[in-house]
Amino acid sequence: MGAITFFDIVIGDDVAKAFNQIRDEALHEHGRGGCSGSVAEKDDYVVIDDVRRSQDSAIGCAMELIAANDPRIDNKWGPAGALPFTTPTAQKGWLFFGWAND
Repeated sequence: MGAITFFDIVIGDDVAKAFNQIRDEALHEHGRGGCSGSVAEKDDYVVIDDVRRSQDSAIGCAMELIAANDPRIDNKWGPAGALPFTTPTAQKGWLFFGWAND
């Protein structure tokens, strides 16, 4: 079994609600069989920081963390990373990202 990176965007200010929403959507889409390569494989998340970036900047930061093998998210069995962002229309959201078992 390998691992693949995933990036998921959720609009909403509450990180716990956002994580549960995106994970539930991924479980519905991929099922509960495991090895989906998605956030469905994650039981938890870690907020990397509280800097509100643009969505593109949050994705760039996540890609840098993955490339640098940041220990907070460098484990297909560990938590997803979470970065807050703000859309151009001032909506708050969360980017969940990391490695997942595929």
